[in-house]
Amino acid sequence: VNACVDVVLSGVKLLEALGLEPGEGKNHAVLNSRQDLREAFAHFMERGAAAERFFSDAEAFQAIARTASEHPAAQLYVGGNAALIGQKLATNPDLKILLCGPVGPKLHELLDDNVVVPPESMQERDEFHLILEYQAGEQWGRVRAPAANRFIFSHDLSNGALNMLEVFVSSLDEFQPDLVVLSGLHMMEGQSKEMRQRRLMEAVASISDIPTDIPIHLELASMTDQDFMSNIMHQQVFPLVNSIGLNEQELLFLTQSASGPHASLASWSGIPDVGVVSDILFWILKEHGKTAERASDLTRIHFHTLAYHILVTVDGHWGNQAAAVAAGARAAGTQACATDTIDTSKVFLKAPLEFVTSHTEAPSKISLNPDEPVVHWHREGISFHFTPVLVCKDPVRTVGLGDAISAEGLLYSEVYPQ
Repeated sequence: VNACVDVVLSGVKLLEALGLEPGEGKNHAVLNSRQDLREAFAHFMERGAAAERFFSDAEAFQAIARTASEHPAAQLYVGGNAALIGQKLATNPDLKILLCGPVGPKLHELLDDNVVVPPESMQERDEFHLILEYQAGEQWGRVRAPAANRFIFSHDLSNGALNMLEVFVSSLDEFQPDLVVLSGLHMMEGQSKEMRQRRLMEAVASISDIPTDIPIHLELASMTDQDFMSNIMHQQVFPLVNSIGLNEQELLFLTQSASGPHASLASWSGIPDVGVVSDILFWILKEHGKTAERASDLTRIHFHTLAYHILVTVDGHWGNQAAAVAAGARAAGTQACATDTIDTSKVFLKAPLEFVTSHTEAPSKISLNPDEPVVHWHREGISFHFTPVLVCKDPVRTVGLGDAISAEGLLYSEVYPQ
């Protein structure tokens, strides 16, 4: 239910256009001023890490958004995880997509014809999200980016309150979907604790109204509040969904929020260790997934990081995993390079060629064989499908990659009727 217009441009160019000088980086959970923006951008650029923040001052944000969207180097795209997943699925001519989110005039114009927007979802003004990109090795003052990435911020109240969720659920009767994809929970972090808690309860009530025979996928995104993450996981959302999509930042944050395995790890250094990732994924499904004793619907996690993807499923619920995880990896390579098929001259392999499958139990050691790029292993009724990604050398666009990966993986996944 999150949809917006992404304004994509070089972070350094925007900060220069706003007259901001380079300086020391500092992390801010919420941005209250241009100064905070400057410091937070420098902080993450220096680490080459992705981040997403809420900008609290509406007027200041509108002024920054105007400067950004009118900048000659700016590009405007469909944004918001829900809209991006919808757009990706809509490239398949046989699919009809229902999108409920705050859709303004610019966004409506950018959406694919296969994407249906109910009239209650239309609004007069677009929600803008500013995406400040930087390249590997790019410098701003003393800060030098070790890797290409982006810093995202917005003042987005409609998506932040999940305003369109009820409209979405009430539209399902008529639309009769085969799959429901939810995203946008992370947008609620800008709300007060009370408001967020109340809205989460309402969201849970709404999601509970979705007929149980329709699979539900939840796409996670960058978050900073551990209590909120813990709420989503424990008492509320996880047990109601069948599938989750996330990246390495969200995975680590999740285990830190719930004191899971490897929770003492402060951050990843370089490519996330496959054994560590597998332990956390296993724990999520063991602790929060469907078992004979637990009334949870969660049976699938699609994990993606730059170098590799892992699709983890509880046995007996999903099929075609090898094709699904491969399709997601292929989507990553083609979309980042903006090519229709993988162009081998534009991609390289970054995944470890050897790895262990766990650090908490007797691991097996796996060596990659290029002739069989999808590796499968098994642990207590849970299947792991791993594939390396052919990483784009000079990415044209990194935004929405996770959404494209998850969408493509879902398209190739087979759900067994229960």
